[in-house]
Amino acid sequence: MERIELDALAIFSHPDDAELSVAGTLLKLKSLGYRTGIIDVTRGEMGTRGTPETRAEEAREAARILGLDVRVNLELPDGHLHVTEEARRTMVRALRAYRPKVIFAPYWDDPHPDHANTSRLVREAARLATMRRYDEHHGQETIRMPAIAHPVHSRRVIPSFIVDVSDFVEQKMQAIRAHASQFYRPDADEPPTRISQKGFLDQIEWRMRYYGSLIGVAAGEAFYVHEALNVEDPVALLTRPMNIYS
Repeated sequence: MERIELDALAIFSHPDDAELSVAGTLLKLKSLGYRTGIIDVTRGEMGTRGTPETRAEEAREAARILGLDVRVNLELPDGHLHVTEEARRTMVRALRAYRPKVIFAPYWDDPHPDHANTSRLVREAARLATMRRYDEHHGQETIRMPAIAHPVHSRRVIPSFIVDVSDFVEQKMQAIRAHASQFYRPDADEPPTRISQKGFLDQIEWRMRYYGSLIGVAAGEAFYVHEALNVEDPVALLTRPMNIYS
């Protein structure tokens, strides 16, 4: 695995998960000059629609739209993703190769077992990647512990912060639509799924509008972090424009 240092790395279970969750934030970070990437943990071979080959092509097109520096697939087993030693070692090697400062990963309390297990796998591997004696025979350098943020999809979870992605809504939706096999097509001859329903992509945009409204902007992506945030300048943080009626 080629070593390319990234500022932000999104790690999600299936080839369209990162686009649905954090594409706006990745686009904003790229516009600010940061190096960005996505790790797809599985090929999505258990999915009801599409094939692994089709989904790989779609992921490459979405990566082009997002302007990613890196997109790789770890090819762990879809639908059978568990926090095994093999999976931890695979993830540690990826983290040591890309050395991200910030990781975006699924929220741990997700009803999809692959998503929940990916969250746990990322957190364990990130810690192990800092340990010199873990997998030391592989010859990679350890990393500093990256910050880990989890996208929020439920209004029951209070976000730690919300990113203003107002300028990137349409480009995010283009990246999502690149995964055409997974979403609504009137001529599709594959079984329907929850995300292939006609109005599903509208819901994605509505969610961005909702979170944007909480900070007084057109669109936002919300995140939760376990750890307390280290704020350098609380005055600068607390005097940023926001929705004073929230």
